[in-house]
This record gives sequence, structure tokens and C-alpha cells, in this order.
Amino acid sequence: MKPLQDLKIVSVEQFGAAPYGTMLLAELGATVIKIENAAIGGDPARKTGPYYLGENDSEYFQSFNSSKKSVALDLRSEEGRAALNGLIAKADVVMNNLRGDLPAKMGLDYPALSSIKSSIVCVHISAYGRDNERTARPGYDYLMQAESGLMDLTGEPDGPPSRIGAPSMIDQTTGLTAAVGLLAAVLQARSTGKGCDVDVSLFEVAVHQLGYAARWYLNEGHVSERQQRSAHFSVAPVQTFPTADGWVFIMCMTDRFWGELATAIGRPELAQDPRFATMASRQKNRDAITEIVDVELKKQPSSTWLDKLGSVLPIAPVLDLASALDNPFLKKTEMVRTVPHPAMPGMRVLANPIKINGKRLEQTPCSPLGADNAEFVGAASTETVRGRR
Repeated sequence: MKPLQDLKIVSVEQFGAAPYGTMLLAELGATVIKIENAAIGGDPARKTGPYYLGENDSEYFQSFNSSKKSVALDLRSEEGRAALNGLIAKADVVMNNLRGDLPAKMGLDYPALSSIKSSIVCVHISAYGRDNERTARPGYDYLMQAESGLMDLTGEPDGPPSRIGAPSMIDQTTGLTAAVGLLAAVLQARSTGKGCDVDVSLFEVAVHQLGYAARWYLNEGHVSERQQRSAHFSVAPVQTFPTADGWVFIMCMTDRFWGELATAIGRPELAQDPRFATMASRQKNRDAITEIVDVELKKQPSSTWLDKLGSVLPIAPVLDLASALDNPFLKKTEMVRTVPHPAMPGMRVLANPIKINGKRLEQTPCSPLGADNAEFVGAASTETVRGRR
């Protein structure tokens, strides 16, 4: 039994944010019916390369749509809208990641859908929200990183502003945030019998990731700035260090960890040195710490330091993408697994990071475009439900 097997979600979605959130829920057992625009050939992510899986499918698309059903509809037609309403009547949730002004225009919000089902939960992911002067503006992940201040905080101090290296971090964080809001609203609806609108925007999620740096500015006027070697804003030494053959990241978040590092590099006296004895003094003298630790860590390869320090303080190798995904640890933990796809029987994927009772969640490829029309809307082909405008 999967935790969400009695949850049914109808999602008018494309590209990244909503698809990522509903994918997590589908892998947890929810029935996710992905509504794709039949008039344009489905979710544009299906045609996003460079690696394709036959017609109207790609590895990019599958990365956001595992374990879902596909229904292709033209929502501008009477037949398509009627089919959607029929799905909504049997669902717990309707989700979308449309431009902020469109859910109301398309009748996808709670005031419009409550007449079909009073307990329906309507989840909206938009760029900037649905209740302000930017409602009609389109937006994507990297724009949010730019305006939220995240890009200004990323990279070396003397370099240009940089986006977060992960390809869709704000999309995915927004999808995850929306999934949490969705589940909370479903619990409320099942208790009260009344649904609601749930709103999450890419921009507000991006700003929220500023965390304590935002609070420091809002209350103290303190402007956090990029640090050399990706260092922590206020704790030292927490940064990258070069070794004889690469780089490691060390996080001495406590006095004890700093003492362990000082001992490991053969300089135990540093733990009691007044310049480094407290968290505040270490932060003030970060450059001096960096110079000392650099000299010692460069004497041995990364593997030696990982073996020596791994059990006594937080340390990790700095890996390129290939080395990270070829890491034997991922194989041992089954974080990388094989999920057969009709066009690629040995397709390797990342597992859902959630385990239930110590077991990985089952994953299957998303259905081909419109493959589930017959099951869910009684139409054997996409053309049947498209109608004519």
C-alpha cells in the first residue's frame, strides 16, 4: 500500500514546477492525471532535447513526469472542457502552473469549480501570484533567481552574478512547496468537506530561500555578500579547501569540529589559539585559518583526508557531475536505479529520495501523450476530445 493511493489529482501542467510536485505525489501513490494541450502536441517538455525517447517524449520530460497518466484535451473546445469537468468531479485536487491571470479566466479556481465539487482543492503555481500587478506576467526559474538576490549571492566575489548550478532548483522547490500546501489543504477538505484555493509563486519561493540572510537584512540592515570559496556567511572554517589532487568541503560548525580538524592536520595548538578559539574569533580571522589549513591539506590527496576526517567531522569531496553520479555510494543506496521505458529498456533514473519502511518507491514512465484518454474520459483518441473551436 502506498501512502497516497486514495488521492486523485488532475493537473493542467507543463515544463517544470507543477510537474515536479505532482511527480513526487504520483510516486507516493497518488493517481496523477496529467492534462496536456492536444492543440499543441502536449507538454512542450516532450519536445525538449537533446535526448529523445521516440516521438513526443524525451528524457527531459520524463525527469518531471514519472508515474503519471496522460490525457490530451483541447480545453478551448466544449468537448474538452466537459471532459475536464468530468475528471474534476471525481478528483480531490486540480492543479495548474498557468500564468497567474489564466486560472480565473479558464474557470480553474475554487469559486468556479466548487459547484462541481465543494471539496475540491485548487492549487495554483504562477510566476508572481494571482493577486497583484504582475499577475499576467510570464516567468521562469532563472528570472526568479535573478530578482530574488540569489544570483548576487552565488559565485566568487570577483565574478559575475551566477545562477544556482542545479538546472531547475526554483522550479523544483516551488513544486515541492506546492505539494506540501496541496496535502495540507486536502486534509482540511476531508475534515470540513470544503475545498479552497492554494497559491504558490516561483518568485516568493525564491525569495523565501534567502532564509536568515533575509532576516538579517530586514532587522539589522546587514547585507550578506558572496564569500571566497563558497564560505558560510558567519561560521568558519566552512568552505572549500584544495588538496593534493582536488578539493574538499569542510564544515566546522562547532568548536569541537574545529578542534578535530586542528588535530587531524597536526596543529592541535590552533584550537586554543586566541585567534581561533571561538566561533566569533574564527570568523574574524578566516583568512588566517584558510592560509594555515590550505598548506596542510595540500600535502595529501582528497581520499586520504576523507578517510582520516570522515568519521570525526563533516567533510565531502567536491565532485564533477559525472563523478557524483558514478559514486558507488549511490549504487549501494539504490539512489540510481533502472526503470524500463519502451524506447530505452535500461533507462537509468534517480530514485525518489523518500523511503517508506526502508524501501524505495516504485517508479514508472509517464504514459505517451493521450494514452489514457480512453480510461479516464472515454475517448480512444486525442481527436475525439479535441472538438472544434
